[in-house]
Amino acid sequence: MELDWLKDFLALAEQKTFSRAAEVRHVSQPAFSRRIRALEDWVGTSLFARGAQGTTLTPAGTHFQPAVHDLIRGLEKARRDTRAVGARDTATLSIAATHALSFTFFPNWIRGLMRTQALGTLNLISDSMEACEQILLSGEVHFLLCHHHPEAPTRFEAERFPSLPVSSDVLVPLCAPSPEGHAMWPLPGTSAAPLPYLGYSQASGLGRILAACQDRELTHMATALTSHLAATLMTMARNGHGVAWLPQTVAADDQDRGQLVRAGSEIFDVPIEIRLFRSLECRNQAADALWEHLSQTAISA
Repeated sequence: MELDWLKDFLALAEQKTFSRAAEVRHVSQPAFSRRIRALEDWVGTSLFARGAQGTTLTPAGTHFQPAVHDLIRGLEKARRDTRAVGARDTATLSIAATHALSFTFFPNWIRGLMRTQALGTLNLISDSMEACEQILLSGEVHFLLCHHHPEAPTRFEAERFPSLPVSSDVLVPLCAPSPEGHAMWPLPGTSAAPLPYLGYSQASGLGRILAACQDRELTHMATALTSHLAATLMTMARNGHGVAWLPQTVAADDQDRGQLVRAGSEIFDVPIEIRLFRSLECRNQAADALWEHLSQTAISA
């Protein structure tokens, strides 16, 4: 049994069609189907009922689903804990960051800090917002870098986990261009013909922000896909599958190349912060020095 089979199972349970699940998992549909069949052979029973309208979980699949979530969480925590033990002697600063910021904002931000601060060895952990919250709460890292909006809830008490803004961002509705260069899926849509919506899953911090701040009454949309990865939604939007609210820091290059265009005007934008949270229970001299520097920079700004 392979870990990828379990992730495939969850993707198919969420997407409900083999084609969409295979695309989310970045494998061909035949290979994806073989892996699902291999998992069912390993379990010893059918987990999905196949039909013309897609797939649904069998009673056995429904029973299996929470166990899969627990297995993946347990394995990923064991891997993080083991890495943390291995890195503890060498890492000066440990930072958790959401996927959306790890690959775009973080490299340039940390490079700028290193021009003025001696940060030592860094240990970066990239994961969903839900997982990053748990990592910070359990004292595994000094800092968490994430998108934030005051109306969207977090699990952090201000007394234990102070925070400060380090930059700004904006969630912009984007979609693929039409052959004429206009939006393929222009907002707001209509009740008779709702637009396909590419949304974030519950594990995503951006999903929480949109749920708290987005005025869905201004649009007519039907959910076509959910994922906790902004990169996945961006790929699906680029390929013409619908409208996604993407961080400007993530989608700017695709916009510049004309692969993504605005689906609507600025009234549909959601301004957000990029915020750094710190743990007062997991700290060292380097973490204290970085926090002091960032606090002074925030005050002077």
